[in-house]
Amino acid sequence: MIDRSDIGHRVEDDHGRTGILRDIDPAWEDPSDPPHDRNRRPVAFISPEHGGREWHADPTTVTRA
Repeated sequence: MIDRSDIGHRVEDDHGRTGILRDIDPAWEDPSDPPHDRNRRPVAFISPEHGGREWHADPTTVTRA
């Protein structure tokens, strides 16, 4: 599992994707969920090392690579 001290470092998610940890939000709400059904949950934001689309993952499933 990663924490805020890992921001800026290379990480790997549970799908085998690697990237740079950009941030961790401990109480993120998905804006695509309906407003009355939003659940707060921790989320890690990860960017590909050489550019591309950022993705998010459960921080408990991400490790430092």
